[in-house]
Amino acid sequence: MISRLSIALTLLSSVTALAAGVVTTDKGPVSGTASADSKIHIFKGIPYAAPPVGDLRWKAPQQAASWNTTLQATEFGPRCMQGPIYSDMIFRDKGPSENCLHLNVWTPAASANAHLPVMVWIYGGGFAAGATSEPRQDGENLAHKGVVVVSMNYRLGIFGFFTHPDLAKESGHNSTGNYGLMDQAAALEWVKKNIAAFGGDPEKVTIFGESAGSMSVSALMASPLSKDLFRSAIGESGSLLGGLQKAPTLQETEAANVKFAKEDLGTDSLQELRAKPAEELMQAVMKNRRGGRFSATVDGYFLPESVRDIFAGGRQAHVPLLAGWNTDEGSYHTVFGKEKPSLELYYAWMAKRFGDDAKAALAVYPAADDAATKRTAGDLAGDQFIAFSTWRWIEMHLATGQSKVFRYHFEDPTPLEPGETESRGAYHSSDISFVFKTQRKDLAWRAGDKKLSDQMATYWSNFAKTGDPNGPGSVPDLPKWPAYSVEDNYQVMHLNVPPHAAPTGNRARYQFLETWSAKQ
Repeated sequence: MISRLSIALTLLSSVTALAAGVVTTDKGPVSGTASADSKIHIFKGIPYAAPPVGDLRWKAPQQAASWNTTLQATEFGPRCMQGPIYSDMIFRDKGPSENCLHLNVWTPAASANAHLPVMVWIYGGGFAAGATSEPRQDGENLAHKGVVVVSMNYRLGIFGFFTHPDLAKESGHNSTGNYGLMDQAAALEWVKKNIAAFGGDPEKVTIFGESAGSMSVSALMASPLSKDLFRSAIGESGSLLGGLQKAPTLQETEAANVKFAKEDLGTDSLQELRAKPAEELMQAVMKNRRGGRFSATVDGYFLPESVRDIFAGGRQAHVPLLAGWNTDEGSYHTVFGKEKPSLELYYAWMAKRFGDDAKAALAVYPAADDAATKRTAGDLAGDQFIAFSTWRWIEMHLATGQSKVFRYHFEDPTPLEPGETESRGAYHSSDISFVFKTQRKDLAWRAGDKKLSDQMATYWSNFAKTGDPNGPGSVPDLPKWPAYSVEDNYQVMHLNVPPHAAPTGNRARYQFLETWSAKQ
């Protein structure tokens, strides 16, 4: 009787606490706020790891300290150190800081017993910029779909991906770099330990991200340190399975970074580099981009092999994957620069780019006249930039035959910005506000655009709930999304107004790029 009473009181306490906006984590209690309709509990700026400062700069994330009083989780934590790189990124935090390893939770759960699916978002920004405080990736509207939404800040640029031979020596596992990816894994560990208190189910976690966030998803699927921390994955435009350019080796980035430290920071001593103010490091990077490749690398620990080799060997997380890219990932200006598009310039560029394979390239990227070169050049630019690496990820995961794959193509153009004379179409990152239902109110959206956004949020949240974007049974006004498979002629969901499924019509493009890139 005493045991049953104790359990009942514990359950009642968890229900009451979440309803009151207070949750107890493994480090201490946190108090949040509620959405305007009171249906979503919101917790911002929860530390998930110790501040990576001082001696912890360029080390794997460490345990956060505990606290005794209730933490007021009502404001976004500082964004991680970064320069003003992308003008379209607008932040709602108080500014950049090294003390940035915080996460946010949006939960529709009425109690800790809800066991709702969890969606963990990873922002993009070229591993150099981005933060959870961006309005377009606010989790409130998506949480209304019956999922718990989590987003985390992770270290960027020189702070998140710096490599140095002396860092490998002190690491304990002879590796260096990828601290930002380790931050993401640490946030997933926090979710596993704590999300039940927010009404989430730690066994029903989906990771999703865009651009560098999508690349991170592919890395988390590949890493032995993280691949067991989620049950499904979504990638929006990007992977680390390799594009058309050869990635530098760890040795190459280490050599470049040692040179950068000596010439631009005046020392390659780790002790002295860790003692330098974060702003000094950031200024040196922004002033002179010779500081190696501050991005993910095969470090021998988080990534014991390349992500591509891990997938080729079938050693990745065998989980359902939903992935795709946008129509206008690239621009025709990549080919033509400031020149007016023409067949003559297009043929000349293709000959220079593909050499003896130019004829084969023109067969899959044809253009009949000057006007057609604009679209074709844009397609080629987008494929080279990010679509091809995403296609390769989808294909290699599908090849294992162990998990369902769903592929999409986002095609809905964003309305013109004030002062714009030419549409950017469905440009890179424009899908984010559709998934989160956060379209800017100052643009001339059509009713169909808003409906598509709701449909996409439903597809994404259904996938988190069941591993299938169609959800359980039939969903009214939600076109069926077939799985991507050779048996069904590689069906792709075209996300436009209205969305519809159709066999892929451009497979030959990516097969050509696969063959051509293997020769390089």
